[in-house]
Amino acid sequence: MRVDAVYIGAKVLTGEDFLPVDVMAVHGGRIVALGEYARGLDAARTIDLGGAVVVPGFHDAHNHMAWYGMGLDELDVSEASCARLDDVYAAVAARATEQPEGTWIVGRGYDQTKLDKHPDRHGLDRAAPKHHVKLKHTTGHMCVVNSLVLGQLDLANVPAGGDVVAEGGEPTGLLREQAQRLLDPLLYPVPLADVERGIDRAGQQYLSEGITSVQEAGIGRGLVGSTPIELAAYQRARDAGTLRVRTTLMVAADSLHPLEHGDGDDVEFGLDLGLRTGFGDEWLRIGPMKLFSDGSLVGRTCAMHAPFAGESDNVGYFQTAEADIPEIIRRAHRSGWQVATHAIGDRAVSVVLDAYAAALAEHPRADHRHRIEHCGVIDVPDLRRVAELGVIPVPQGRFVNEIGEGMRAALGPEREPWCYRQRSFLDAGCVVPGSSDRPVVNGAPLLGMADMVYRRTSAGHVLGLDERVSARDALRAYTYGSAYATFAERDLGTLDVGKRADFVALSADPTEDDALGDIRVLATAIGGEIVYES
Repeated sequence: MRVDAVYIGAKVLTGEDFLPVDVMAVHGGRIVALGEYARGLDAARTIDLGGAVVVPGFHDAHNHMAWYGMGLDELDVSEASCARLDDVYAAVAARATEQPEGTWIVGRGYDQTKLDKHPDRHGLDRAAPKHHVKLKHTTGHMCVVNSLVLGQLDLANVPAGGDVVAEGGEPTGLLREQAQRLLDPLLYPVPLADVERGIDRAGQQYLSEGITSVQEAGIGRGLVGSTPIELAAYQRARDAGTLRVRTTLMVAADSLHPLEHGDGDDVEFGLDLGLRTGFGDEWLRIGPMKLFSDGSLVGRTCAMHAPFAGESDNVGYFQTAEADIPEIIRRAHRSGWQVATHAIGDRAVSVVLDAYAAALAEHPRADHRHRIEHCGVIDVPDLRRVAELGVIPVPQGRFVNEIGEGMRAALGPEREPWCYRQRSFLDAGCVVPGSSDRPVVNGAPLLGMADMVYRRTSAGHVLGLDERVSARDALRAYTYGSAYATFAERDLGTLDVGKRADFVALSADPTEDDALGDIRVLATAIGGEIVYES
């Protein structure tokens, strides 16, 4: 048999234990031989990787691909560009000179914990009085708009699960959580062509970082959706060859609805025709239902058992009514969906775990792999329940570095050890995936892995010393762990015979703790074909 390609001159880390071999053979997009069994095979191509270390393709279990890609055209008001609040206003004013009056100036990435306060409508009015201005918080859980935009919003009908912040009885321009839906008549839906372009641009960046597969954390209706027909944008990108990484789509709970069904059928809730988790192929699949339970930790809107540090009257709130969460989860679970629920505050985590437990008790299902996205603040009893219920926690390592100081300030020293745990989940027996929540933070997997190992904030503080993991554990999270979180571990996540030949060639071994900060991506391959070279 003649194989498509044999890769030589590399240290290939194979299996769940990352055992090294020096040769890998690929045929038909899959690995067919490793080590001595691959050596000497007749091959159409022999590719020398020049001493690179080869690992499975990185898999981001929670990112916002279209949001990130479309945001590349927006005004950057993150800390990288705007260190002070005055810098934010100056950037808006400069953009206003470049655009016609009456057009939109949309900015991305500001963080009030680094600016000391949120921008407000008055500052934006001075900067761009004749433009529509919207600045998005780095978390996506809030935004600030100017008076020209506020005047077009129905402020008398703020959706439940959000609020319009006011001072002295006047709105400041800050819209939090579901209150951002007030902008829908002005900005939603996004044209499919714009979504497609965002998918393409994001994919190009992902390949340069060694990412070969992702889980898109919310499409359709709701807070993170771009259009109710968003799946069509991914299908069109697939047809055009611009869906550059394997993609699993989380469908916003707001896009699901009751289904007409026959007596005795358990498919009662979902998408038309009964489509649900698992539908699709190796490149594009429907994944979990995505449900928002609460808000943001740095924004101090997530649902907590006890108040945020320094705010004795603020325990956050739920985006979805607390009483509705169990029924939504029950119906989706009964209808065969994997459920991925955003829960950051410890109270929200408790409520979601109660809902999962009730759904599983009423309708037992083996290997459900329900998830808690972020699982940001959790005490020991609930951590044990996560493991006992077989729930997958999805924390983000990079949060510690980029927004860790804001999280520390929100929690105070007593609850700091509960924040974005990693080691505790592993010790409890959970499979932990690697993820970024990009564009909330930089989504490069090697950075995320380093932060799982070192857990240093931007100020140099170690956030949760006992939650550090080894470099090997971090690599496993970004490969096997993320594949497992989307039921893809039979095909992805490790370099084994029979699995898809998705891999990354690196400049050094990422299983060595002291190497992570300096590793470079040399090449990325999907299905055995090199799709990126540095």
